[in-house]
Amino acid sequence: MAQTRFLFATPFLIDRLQSPEGIAALRESIIARRAHDPDGVQISNIGGWHSDTRMIEWGGEAARALAFKAFTMAEEGAVNIARDQGRDYGWVPEMWANVSEKRHANQYHTHPGSLWLAVAYIDDGYDGSDDPALGGELQLLDPRMPMVRMGSLDLRFKDTDGRVQNNEPMIRPQTGLIVMFPSWLQHSVRGFYGPGTRISVAINLVPALKPPTAAKR
Repeated sequence: MAQTRFLFATPFLIDRLQSPEGIAALRESIIARRAHDPDGVQISNIGGWHSDTRMIEWGGEAARALAFKAFTMAEEGAVNIARDQGRDYGWVPEMWANVSEKRHANQYHTHPGSLWLAVAYIDDGYDGSDDPALGGELQLLDPRMPMVRMGSLDLRFKDTDGRVQNNEPMIRPQTGLIVMFPSWLQHSVRGFYGPGTRISVAINLVPALKPPTAAKR
């Protein structure tokens, strides 16, 4: 029997925010910002409210703590292969909030210019319901684009567990959940029909080379 190896895995990190007080503070600052700037901006969102990308400035201490959490996850998910050559990197965050209500969604998109994208869920908007009909899942698109254009539509590759590979996996948000993945990975948010209001924070992480003196510390 042929041996199968699985190559080119895409990292997807999952963790949880540990401070209910921090989550509450983030929610409060986002609601206040929405009241201050009700128009927001229009990027990938279909309906809903998308803040400016300066949340690290107006989000207070809770936003800075969230950014630090993202920094920690980014460090866990990557290896600096040039550290022994004196090159070290820090992270420049770009942070914004999304608020969604019924029928709001986000179309498929990527985040050019950064290495990682983190998404933290401040309120999943499900109000405790586990009904899958409420939608609102984070949906990821298999980045091996040529593959889905080749061969028979009826044939699929097996995954590591022997089952059919899922080319559009979905993650159901939970309040306090934070996920991180490469910013080149196409992703969308399915139409949301929850009874509450969905509030999330997204963070682009751009690697920045530290000055040589800082790298030696």
